[in-house]
Amino acid sequence: MSIARQVPDILSPAFAADPYPAYRLMRDTAPLIWHEATRSYLISRYEDVERVFKDRNGEFTTDNYDWQIEPVHGRTILQLNGREHAVRRALVAPAFRGSDLREKFLPVIERNSRELIDVFRDSGSADLVDDYATRFPVNVIADMLGLDKADHARFHRWYTSVIAFLGNLSGDPEVAAAGERTRVEFAAYMLPVIRERRENPGDDLLSTLCAAEVDGVRMSDEDIKAFCSLLLAAGGETTDKAVAGVFANLLRHPDQLAAVRADRGLIPRAFAETLRYTPPVHMIMRQSATEVTLSGGTIPAGATVTCLIGAANRDESRYRDPDRFDIFRDDLTTTTAFSAAADHVAFALGRHFCVGALLAKAEVETGVGQLLDAMPDMRLADGFEPVEEGVFTRGPRRLPVRFTPVPAT
Repeated sequence: MSIARQVPDILSPAFAADPYPAYRLMRDTAPLIWHEATRSYLISRYEDVERVFKDRNGEFTTDNYDWQIEPVHGRTILQLNGREHAVRRALVAPAFRGSDLREKFLPVIERNSRELIDVFRDSGSADLVDDYATRFPVNVIADMLGLDKADHARFHRWYTSVIAFLGNLSGDPEVAAAGERTRVEFAAYMLPVIRERRENPGDDLLSTLCAAEVDGVRMSDEDIKAFCSLLLAAGGETTDKAVAGVFANLLRHPDQLAAVRADRGLIPRAFAETLRYTPPVHMIMRQSATEVTLSGGTIPAGATVTCLIGAANRDESRYRDPDRFDIFRDDLTTTTAFSAAADHVAFALGRHFCVGALLAKAEVETGVGQLLDAMPDMRLADGFEPVEEGVFTRGPRRLPVRFTPVPAT
């Protein structure tokens, strides 16, 4: 207990400024900590986080989402288990992989990226966060669903409110109230659109969800609304921070940026290493179904477990020189990095592995490639050093760059 008290609290300013030294101290000396403020057990070692996510023995559930997610989204696929989860996942998953992703949605991704870049292409400067990353995934999701991109500001406000609710580790009542208001506002916006799309289906993801059927099961209006809310928040926030994170890491490592410029086939490596080194989501919770013994001790049944992704992804027992960004490392398998068999934990693992991982991969590969084409000599603005912010989700708030404009092709 005395050692645990030496670890900076996850709600402290010191932790928020730089959590990685605290993560190392936890892994080394206190891999299981009871955290009173969040009423949860913190785990930090790769082997423990991997075990919780894969959950081969039915030791953990996602019942925590009943209070962590349902108040802002409604009941989502994340809360389901067994056959109910398998059927719901089968209803939504086809749109995020294979031919649907390549043929229907890759052109949407490419067009939205190009439209955003065209705004600043000739200016010689841009903020990759404000001008691109915060807008790109939200625009893609709105286009995929067949929603009006003119409502971007509203979508962005909603998903920002939802992410704040999920990361409200200190229990701020104003943040909680804002998140619950967002659920009401999003339902008022979305349910009429869903009903209209059932009557007049189009060639968009929302229409596909309205018509999808597996084993005689179809999604209700409320199911679809909750999934769209989840997609907007999770897909927006994580891809936003992933795009910014890839460039922040590459700009701080010019030799690796040069390698990616010369060989765009390295973009998946840069993305996979960013997911390991600076993951967009640093914490995911689970609930223990039984008493479980992990490397740091025993967790009682019915407890909330906070899996520290940012700590597990830098575990020196799993990765060589884990505090070094290296797109060429041989202990991270790029071919499986965007699947349930990944050897990082940024997308979770097992049956609740992120259903949108391949969509995120397509967005990042497209966005990074197009940005490098438009800004072949991209460099950080003079005197600027990227700084990560956030505890639950984390990434650069600003990323100003300079470049020599080149004609569009």
